[in-house]
Amino acid sequence: MQHTLEEFLRALRAADVKVSPAEAIDAARTVATVGYGDRELFKDALCATLAKSRDEVGRFDATFETFFTRTALDLAPPPKDDERRPGEDPPGVADSALARMLLAGDAAAVAQAMEDAARRAGVAEIRLSTQRSRMTRRLLDEMGLAEIEAIIAGARKMPEHQGLTERLDAARKALAGEAQRFVERQHALYAAGSGKALREEMLAKKALNADGGIDPVDLVMMQALVRRMAKRLADRYSRRRHRANRGHLDVRKTLRRSMAHGGVPFQIAWKIKKIDKPSIVAICDVSKSVAAAAQFLLTFLYSLNDVVDHLDAYAFSGRLIPVNAILDDHGVEGAILKVLQTIGFQQTDYGKALEDFCENHLDGVDRHTTVIFLGDGRSNFADPRIDLMQLIQQRARAVIWLNPEPESYWGQGDSVMYRYQRFTHVAKSCNTLGQLERIIEDVLRTYVPH
Repeated sequence: MQHTLEEFLRALRAADVKVSPAEAIDAARTVATVGYGDRELFKDALCATLAKSRDEVGRFDATFETFFTRTALDLAPPPKDDERRPGEDPPGVADSALARMLLAGDAAAVAQAMEDAARRAGVAEIRLSTQRSRMTRRLLDEMGLAEIEAIIAGARKMPEHQGLTERLDAARKALAGEAQRFVERQHALYAAGSGKALREEMLAKKALNADGGIDPVDLVMMQALVRRMAKRLADRYSRRRHRANRGHLDVRKTLRRSMAHGGVPFQIAWKIKKIDKPSIVAICDVSKSVAAAAQFLLTFLYSLNDVVDHLDAYAFSGRLIPVNAILDDHGVEGAILKVLQTIGFQQTDYGKALEDFCENHLDGVDRHTTVIFLGDGRSNFADPRIDLMQLIQQRARAVIWLNPEPESYWGQGDSVMYRYQRFTHVAKSCNTLGQLERIIEDVLRTYVPH
């Protein structure tokens, strides 16, 4: 039964119920205490041990029912007047354990044989829906279906075994149907999450400024993916802050405190390291070619609540406006549309946007601030105001420019990206969620203990 519990824990992980090694040990101790006899007690005890939120309780219940539910195999019992002797069976029946179980109508034995065959066939390793047919055949082969088919083919040539042949053929069809349902349950348990992970991996590489825009279904998944990326970075950075806050032993303070206790160090003092949270100013071009990337950047930054000390967001097409209030009122998903209604459909002018920022908001930039520009650097041949870009760079801790266009496009046509690049600390092409995650992680990594 230990193997069964381990497979169930693996199914829970596939269903996005996080089970750590310590929790797996707790689950084993729980099962050893309550046993497997009472289904409801067994389920409730494991749920209390492993599920840590309402969402996880729902996923636990669904996984438990799928994993431990078995449909009864419909096998016709042998006729009451069936008094065949072993020598009267068709050739091969005596040598096939599966054939004897099917003819005897022993559904429990067949179900156990299917579980054992599934383990040998590696059915739990299924990952794609296209593998179901192949896994079903492999499962049946492990059970001995080839022997059953050979017995049926031989018995059809013997009229005296016609009734037995029909029973065996009906049992074979029922067995094939149950094997198919068994594999579908394994796919639901172990492969549903991998399919979603594969889809998310593809979306993380999808171009944010793709022709035709982003499909609405993909957009919803990408927004959820961005939030998970941000949470992962927040958790990682928070753990680093916790370790850094611990610091190192402050011997001088510890000895000074111990003097009140006869030299016994009852009160340990630690050296405290100051850790800055990032203060970020995001300036986003929301023209048509860049709006999608701006939306994901803002979603990413606003999901880092526990890590970012302060965030000021600005958007521009022609003129520049602060969008913090719009983001608070409409959420990131609706904010871009509201911003476009306010300043959209104007000719992109980076120089005018920089003028608006420096005249009204430059005081919010200091040596603790990272300024993140998101835009393609195409200013429609207007004055790019390089002098203002230099001023921002002199005041900020770091200036990062994310350009959705490939670097080979920089400097072509009305692009002044190379002129702006001189006054940035980092300028990178950023056109996928994966690239965005790596760049934001680099920003967080620069805020190290000091």
